[in-house]
Amino acid sequence: MSSTKGSIFDFKLFSKLMKFVSLYKGTYYFVLLSAILLSGFSIVAPYLLKIVVDDYISLGDFDGMVLMILLMFGALIFEVIFQFLFVYYANWLGQGIIRDLRVKLLDEILSFKMAFFDRNSVGRLVTRAVNDMETIASIFSQGLFMILADFLKMGTIIVVMLIVDWRLSLIVFSILPIIIYATRLFQSSMKKAFEDVRLQVANLNSFVQERINGIKIVQLFHTENYELKNFEKINEQHKKAWLRTVWYNSIFFPIAELSSSVAIGLLVWFGGLNVIVEGIISLGTIFLFIQMSQMLFQPLRAIADKFNTLQMGMVAAERVFKLIDRDEKINDVGTLSVEKIKGSISFKDVEFSYVSGEQVLYGINLNVKPGEKIAIVGSTGAGKSTIINLLSRFYENERGMIKIDDISIKDFSIQSLRKHLGVILQDVFLFADTIYNNIVLFNANIKKEDVHKAAKEIGVHEFISSLPGGYQYNVKERGVMLSSGQRQLIAFLRVYLSNPSILVLDEATSSIDSYSEELIQTALKKITEKKTAIVIAHRLSTIKNSDRIVVMDGGRIVEVGNHEELVSIDGGYYSQLYQIQFLQEAV
Repeated sequence: MSSTKGSIFDFKLFSKLMKFVSLYKGTYYFVLLSAILLSGFSIVAPYLLKIVVDDYISLGDFDGMVLMILLMFGALIFEVIFQFLFVYYANWLGQGIIRDLRVKLLDEILSFKMAFFDRNSVGRLVTRAVNDMETIASIFSQGLFMILADFLKMGTIIVVMLIVDWRLSLIVFSILPIIIYATRLFQSSMKKAFEDVRLQVANLNSFVQERINGIKIVQLFHTENYELKNFEKINEQHKKAWLRTVWYNSIFFPIAELSSSVAIGLLVWFGGLNVIVEGIISLGTIFLFIQMSQMLFQPLRAIADKFNTLQMGMVAAERVFKLIDRDEKINDVGTLSVEKIKGSISFKDVEFSYVSGEQVLYGINLNVKPGEKIAIVGSTGAGKSTIINLLSRFYENERGMIKIDDISIKDFSIQSLRKHLGVILQDVFLFADTIYNNIVLFNANIKKEDVHKAAKEIGVHEFISSLPGGYQYNVKERGVMLSSGQRQLIAFLRVYLSNPSILVLDEATSSIDSYSEELIQTALKKITEKKTAIVIAHRLSTIKNSDRIVVMDGGRIVEVGNHEELVSIDGGYYSQLYQIQFLQEAV
């Protein structure tokens, strides 16, 4: 439930937003000063017109009227200048604030646990970082300062009205309660409507992004019509949410316009009668009040619209700050940072579950010596990849302890821990950039010569050089211009350059062609020299030469030994698995 529901404005939330204004205090105060000056300039021209009508036109003094017209023109020039400065710097301030807020948001998201991303769609996060941010900017560019300027203008107009003629003022004021009441209802209804709009926008973004990412599956399984129907439903909800805002607008603004016209009619009727019968109210005063009543009602109507903008921005800010304030970071309290490690790894009584009540690992005990090459095998869901996730601290183990060089991994800073781990996944992610940038990951400290040297050492330089543009070849989004095997080779080179003490391969050779596998095996041999290595694989042929093989089933370690030892176990899990794969390959 939104914390802003039931209130027109959430000051606690706004105070959070105002903390980002501190870097722009000069601009902030200048915009406030401009708002104050605009309220004064706005009344000058109408009042000078009253003087022109009463003191010059009525008396036929056309020579003196020229000076007054020049003064009116000068007042309008100043008003235009400050209006420009006010609008420009209000927008400039808004963009500056959301720039800083967007950086803050992304900084938080980048440090979140993997469990957070398991529960939240990419589309929703993109909505927060892009759509919601622009909506927050409108708080300053079209909401807060505009409302303040309108209130100052209205206050100035009310004071001038009362000073000039209290009777005509009462006529105008008698209409105000109707507009104010309608405005209040309008604001409350629009706030709920805009909350629904933001929700539907997030749903729409999430759906579209997910289907585009999975377009191959959609087309391969001929689900285009089904997905289109789902999209139509979501799109219809989005349309209905926006139509509710249109409905409220179509009711409110005609009421406000009608009220304004009634006030002008009453002013003309009462003032005209007074001019004819008593002569107390001047013709210039009637002109002044007609202009000022429009100037008073027009901001009121605009304030309702600007409150909508402000409330939309506050709803967006609430969503963004909920994300920023979430306690989803890994508990990085470790302070240990070492340049080199030996590479021993130990798991002692480690238990873990991704979802409460659905345990994945049961009392894992495993010791890996420095420089040892071990393989982990088992059926899907056995818990193999979970071990890697825990070692990398993508997730936190619930019980037990994981150590590197007899030191708990929680005593290391996360940056230091991951610096010594080189992880190569089955699904290699590449950015829409050049091969070179995907290798060095934009690290300016890595020289081009070092990249070429490393590529030659592990045997991938020839492959990269054969591509158009070589190392400057753009692999496009997620590396779609390369095969899965080629992406794996890039991942190998990337890890080799980082020179980790512990190397982890998670299904890194399960879906590649024979040519790429040959290159990868060559690269793997070079990379794992004098390093601790953990290889997770389905294809047992790739791990036969490992020092030890750990067999997992149902979240438990069921067998440990080298290939010959495990194969010799009659009826053993590994032995059965090897025989099945051997028969399949023979066929």
